[in-house]
Amino acid sequence: MFKEFKKFIMTGNVIDLAVAVILAGAMGMVINGFVIDIMMPVIGNFAGGVDFADLKHVLSPATIGADGEIIKPENAVMYGKWVNSIINLIIVGLVLFMIVKAYNKTKTPPEPKAPAGPSELDILKEIRDSLKK
Repeated sequence: MFKEFKKFIMTGNVIDLAVAVILAGAMGMVINGFVIDIMMPVIGNFAGGVDFADLKHVLSPATIGADGEIIKPENAVMYGKWVNSIINLIIVGLVLFMIVKAYNKTKTPPEPKAPAGPSELDILKEIRDSLKK
């Protein structure tokens, strides 16, 4: 069983998959940082100084005691973080599209098939028809 497992792990497909998963995780962190730290402040600036990550709809406000301690935290729908996630998804899709498009350009198109001439049977039929005349 150990030998089979070792053979399975050492195949190229598993190694390629592992590398792809690690790169995807790293790429996800880079894109997430790009969206949160670069894109959203620029978009927020054009939207009137809004920080999308802080956008929320409060369902029930927090209960604060007399001493200023939070007794019950607020219950809120944090839709601003969801907006960030959607922008993140769009950017990831755009990057993947560009990668796949560049990869497809590196592929060579298949050679066009040579034009098919008349088959042997067609030539024999032509000879037969010319002999009948």
